[in-house]
Amino acid sequence: MTFPRHRGLTEQAAQAAVDSACRMLRLPTIRRQFGELADTATREQMTYLGFLAELLMAECDDRARRRSERRIKAAAFPRDKSLREYDFDANPHIDPAVIHTLAACEWVKKGQPLCLIGDSGTGKSHLLIALGTEAAMKGFRVRYTLATKLVNELVEAADDKQLSKTIARYGRVDLLCIDELGYMELDRRGAELLFQVLTEREEKASVAIASNESFGKAHMFARTCVRPRRNITCSRSRSRGGLRGVGRCMGPATVP
Repeated sequence: MTFPRHRGLTEQAAQAAVDSACRMLRLPTIRRQFGELADTATREQMTYLGFLAELLMAECDDRARRRSERRIKAAAFPRDKSLREYDFDANPHIDPAVIHTLAACEWVKKGQPLCLIGDSGTGKSHLLIALGTEAAMKGFRVRYTLATKLVNELVEAADDKQLSKTIARYGRVDLLCIDELGYMELDRRGAELLFQVLTEREEKASVAIASNESFGKAHMFARTCVRPRRNITCSRSRSRGGLRGVGRCMGPATVP
């Protein structure tokens, strides 16, 4: 299907043509901004090529923003948290340089794990959500869940014979954020199901965990014989009442 091209269109006809074409081509940002950008191009005496570049960059930037918003929404964070809002002065045991290095998300790209360990009120959930948000903004698929909610979902899936599908669904995201691990004891079945998810992702995709207990204490696996095959927590500093370290591991390695 072709459309006749008309030269010498009136200003009103040209605007209507641009609006119609943008709707057909699904270019909502250009449709909204082309008038303003055209006025700017006239004032600044842009070339046709420069004006076209401004239009296309505006569309690309807005599409990138909308994709980030969709990924953040799909992550199901319970609230908005950012690194800018985190009070590093309130917790001097957290090194801002380490956190901002983690915010670059190279560890997510490499499929490495992250563990945040500390007492209640030390900002673990804030950092978990903020780092997860940074990952989503950088194009990674992220999913946030409470440990108890995840275990309950896995138990229900197992009862409905849908466990494989559920584990595969969690296995497809680039970063799985598990919050509040260790606040409640898991029975043997729940612990085994949780480790199935962790095993599915091991060395393939990242897991970020926030816990109030070190895995060495195995508090969340009390009265069970389930144990991780290797310790994925890395915690340098130990301070009573503070977030006791931010670690990232592949085996025994730690982040400086």
